[in-house]
Amino acid sequence: MPPKFDPSQVVDVYVRVTGGEVGAASSLAPKIGPLGLSPKKIGEDIAKETAKDWKGLRVTVKLTVQNRQAKVSVVPSGGAGHQGFEGARARPQED
Repeated sequence: MPPKFDPSQVVDVYVRVTGGEVGAASSLAPKIGPLGLSPKKIGEDIAKETAKDWKGLRVTVKLTVQNRQAKVSVVPSGGAGHQGFEGARARPQED
């Protein structure tokens, strides 16, 4: 039997989700169930955190778990930073 989980220990869990959507709780359960968290509640927290800036995009989310509390943060990836090409300079026209 594995050792008992220490609730005060800080654990980072990385999950790949579609922004703004509540993913299937069954995909979260094996990762966060042993930590004593509800997959349904965590799925809703992830959807709320990613709804505004990342809606419809596949993003990696980092869950920092301590004392059965999860803090959701989006991990920047190479492709996700190109939303709408803000700040991109126009290339000069070649004649």
